[in-house]
Amino acid sequence: FDQAFALVFRGIESDALELGEELEAWLRDPARLLHLSPEERALLQALDLETLRRQLEERLREQRGRHEGGNRWIGSGGTSPFGQGGYHPTGVRIGGSGGGRSAAQVAAERRYRAYRSDLLLDVRQIKVALRKLRELRREGERKELDLERSVDKTSRNAGELELVFRAPRRNNVKLLLLMDVGGSMDPHARVVSQLFSAAQQSKHFRAFHSFYFHNCIYREVYRESSFREPTAVAELCASYGATHKLVIVGDALMHPMELLDAGGALDYWSASSAPGVFWLRKLADAFPRRAWLNPEPPRFWAHITVRSIRELFPMFPLTLDGLEAAVASLVRARSAKPSLELAVSEDDA
Repeated sequence: FDQAFALVFRGIESDALELGEELEAWLRDPARLLHLSPEERALLQALDLETLRRQLEERLREQRGRHEGGNRWIGSGGTSPFGQGGYHPTGVRIGGSGGGRSAAQVAAERRYRAYRSDLLLDVRQIKVALRKLRELRREGERKELDLERSVDKTSRNAGELELVFRAPRRNNVKLLLLMDVGGSMDPHARVVSQLFSAAQQSKHFRAFHSFYFHNCIYREVYRESSFREPTAVAELCASYGATHKLVIVGDALMHPMELLDAGGALDYWSASSAPGVFWLRKLADAFPRRAWLNPEPPRFWAHITVRSIRELFPMFPLTLDGLEAAVASLVRARSAKPSLELAVSEDDA
């Protein structure tokens, strides 16, 4: 009855499935990005998260058709805070891929391509750099002959042979690798895959663990790029913090709200009420030996989110020179508290 009524009195299509297919086709082929001058961009009003969510719910209830290039409805290529392929200083991206890096949140299922761990080319130099992380310590049963001390003891015994044994030297380095995946990291997938391949194939680690995140770390990280197996940040800190070196790979570029505002997680359905920087601070407190590798050139590091993260993590470019500098920093790192103070309690998180 409802379909018949709508068909007669409102003139809409009766097949509801076609509406969904039409919407999907539209979002797959959005209008071109609207190019605005700096003056025009300055006129757009930035919105807080509460206002964004309220307005999005209103638009979903009211919208009846496709929109492109507009400034209000859920559409593409315009200055509306909702949709994709447009520009707004704070918005909610509905599906699609990012480009302008201005989305405060994304309402879409998170499916990213995992970094490859089977690359064999171009990883040798990375392996050489990672080899310098080794920490050789003597541990285990005393089965190795200590020649120098044996000679010394025998000499002190007036030539009567006395053999001295010692524990063998073993590599004790343990590495935890956290990798930003998807979105603005897609152009850097090859170089991160090379690093991941080298780390996985390296025989110089006593233990190696890797996890994924997107843009910023919140309550959890994930063992797979499908984001189906979460591991709590608290568990990372408790299990690895005292014994592992931490390396985070990411461009550190995101909407400032996502990093600094409570509840600002990019994932629209995130349960974390604490800002992203709160969780980064927890990791920085737990891992005195830490480094951040950034695939973006340092000339782009003036962005506010990059500056904020650099207050917590020593940051190095993801180049061979940068990797060697990061390794040197990890080897000589000492316990030091980060300087950024946050007025957020763990209960709030």
